[in-house]
Amino acid sequence: MYMKDFKKYYHLTATPEEVYIALTNPLTIELWTGESAEMSTEPGSEFSMWEGSIVGKNLEFEEGKKIVQQWYFDGQPELSIVTIKLHADKSDTSVELKHTNIPDGEYDEFAEGWDNSYFGALAEFFEGE
Repeated sequence: MYMKDFKKYYHLTATPEEVYIALTNPLTIELWTGESAEMSTEPGSEFSMWEGSIVGKNLEFEEGKKIVQQWYFDGQPELSIVTIKLHADKSDTSVELKHTNIPDGEYDEFAEGWDNSYFGALAEFFEGE
């Protein structure tokens, strides 16, 4: 199975602290995804978003700065790691995303998901506040 990495920067009109909360607080996740989520900032805990269509394990947290997660794929030989780094950009946030080992057949779907469902939805959430 061929694996690909996805790397991209996103810009959000919110502070790194606000973005961090939006990505780690299950109640806030529900507000911008529109669906219930299970999430905590306890390393080793499992998470679930979009009614369980994305599931994985939380690996590392640095408040207001960094989130590292493992995302689960069926029959996956290598760990798929998502690293989200938050950088202050004036009063906004520059988000550095890296998602490693995405199965080739699912790459386009995930790239589009990051752009639209994930950071696209989050951008709309902050702009609508």
